[in-house]
Amino acid sequence: MTIANHLVVFLVCWWLVFFMVLPWGVKGHHESNEDYEAGIEPGSPIKANIGKKMLITTGITLIVWAMIWAIITYELISLG
Repeated sequence: MTIANHLVVFLVCWWLVFFMVLPWGVKGHHESNEDYEAGIEPGSPIKANIGKKMLITTGITLIVWAMIWAIITYELISLG
């Protein structure tokens, strides 16, 4: 695989993992005991922690990408 192929695989895996990690620990305004201002969507998150989730996503994606790399490099799964 070329570097471009590795980059594409990594980015696709990153986005897939990111969308799986996004709901972790999210608490909406409607779930809190506090009153929220008028005009705020009740289902919107109080604190999304996007930066932390991006770091977690990158770590998980590195592991997934390493497994994909090993499968392709050492031909652990044959397609033919």
